[in-house]
Amino acid sequence: MFAATNKPMMTSKRKDRRKGPSDARINQMIEEAIIDAYGESEQTAGFFTMLEDRLKLPFKTAVLGVEVTVEQLDMTDDEQIVVVCLRGKSRQRIPILDLPLPAPSPEGSEWIVAFRRWACVK
Repeated sequence: MFAATNKPMMTSKRKDRRKGPSDARINQMIEEAIIDAYGESEQTAGFFTMLEDRLKLPFKTAVLGVEVTVEQLDMTDDEQIVVVCLRGKSRQRIPILDLPLPAPSPEGSEWIVAFRRWACVK
């Protein structure tokens, strides 16, 4: 039997620090996205398809300190992948390369990580 005390109960302050995908996994994801794509345009479209299929929307994040809801993916006429963010009645398109990811990250966000890696080395 446990004696009652007036001391506050100690709780673990472990943060949810999910490790991101390994370098090897990111390289596999990049290869999967661009496997049959010729040129940068088709490769970007390959990533767009993977993001559409795998990124769970909607999710909340903060943009410039303001909470927004990421509600959809889109591709611009100049072939940039963007997200459509909603706050109240306002909508804003933000390049996915500039989108801050929340913690914990939404399901499928590893595809954003892979796209960012690919975009930096293409």
